[in-house]
Amino acid sequence: MQFEVRALTVDNRLQTLLIEAADLAAARKTVEAQRLKVVSLKARGGMRSGSRRGTFSLVMFSQEMLALLEAGLSLVEALEGLIEKESSPVSRAVMEAMINRIREGSRLSDAVAMQPEFFPPLFVGIVRAAERTSDLPQALRRFIDYQTRLDMVRGKIISATIYPAVLFTVGGLVGLFLMTYVVPRFAAVYKDSGRDMPWMSRLLLSWGDLLGQHTMLVGGMLLALVAAAVWYVRRNSREGRWAQLAKRIPGIGERARILELSRLYMTLGMLLEGGIPIVMALDMIETSVSAETRLKLALAKSEISNGEQVSHAFELHDLSTPIALRMLRVGERSGQLGTMLTRSAQFYEGESARWIERFSKVFEPALMALIGVVIGVIIVLLYMPIFDLAGSLQ
Repeated sequence: MQFEVRALTVDNRLQTLLIEAADLAAARKTVEAQRLKVVSLKARGGMRSGSRRGTFSLVMFSQEMLALLEAGLSLVEALEGLIEKESSPVSRAVMEAMINRIREGSRLSDAVAMQPEFFPPLFVGIVRAAERTSDLPQALRRFIDYQTRLDMVRGKIISATIYPAVLFTVGGLVGLFLMTYVVPRFAAVYKDSGRDMPWMSRLLLSWGDLLGQHTMLVGGMLLALVAAAVWYVRRNSREGRWAQLAKRIPGIGERARILELSRLYMTLGMLLEGGIPIVMALDMIETSVSAETRLKLALAKSEISNGEQVSHAFELHDLSTPIALRMLRVGERSGQLGTMLTRSAQFYEGESARWIERFSKVFEPALMALIGVVIGVIIVLLYMPIFDLAGSLQ
């Protein structure tokens, strides 16, 4: 990869360099070897490191690594095989950086921790825990299962929103076509007739005439609205605010809270089953929850660090549900807290999937009916003067 570096020389002059390196850490080491002090370091083109993750599939890497390790290959042999078959330059660079550090004597967990833009703290944590038990395949299996279940829940939510979004878009375009093209032409005809019209028809025709005269302005405003919506979606996706926003929607807020808690239980259960201590696991999952839940987690972690039970700390800071609380208490008594957290997540995953399906079955026909009513009202108001004329002729 190429990195753009701004650095200070020994006599405090600012220089801009373009260097080749496997990752950020290697680039920094190369610059410092030239007796330069790094001021800024970024991938060429100004991309954020997180934006490059899409070119490296962590789940696919984990699946392929698991298959090779279970086939009897050593870690270095597995990485060499993956590098040889890889065609993506970014993926090759990531794995080459890993294998170079391993050959230098670093552990796998340290090698992946040096590339945080591709390997999240959760993955680093389970690999580090697996190194203590010498069971890397099991850790990879847990991570793959965890990520697959997360993707399944996310896929259900996306699938439930696609059809309403398409329906709303098509309905909006049809309504816009009627108001900016059809209605102004009817307005011109009725204006020349000189007949009185119902006040609702007059209101519709005046609005249509106004929109028809400023079609370009209306189109520009709609494009600006779409651009603002895209920016808003990307901003909230990047900052993880969706859960916080969804909790404020009446009728959906409680279900959004359950979904977030389900993800929390799933992540925490995976880490505990991997042998990571509870306090360390809570530190690792802070970045995967909303700001409100992060504050509650910090308070619960403080209670747990002082010797309080997990179930009591979660109940005290509103991080549990009645079912999850019972399962947590059972897990604490049996010493299987991680398993109980995973089962709690599975319980609420199934419940949420059924709720999403029911919501889709109700919301989609309701939205279709609403769009049909709006378009139907426009058509009826357009033809009301014609109906009146036909009645007077009879």
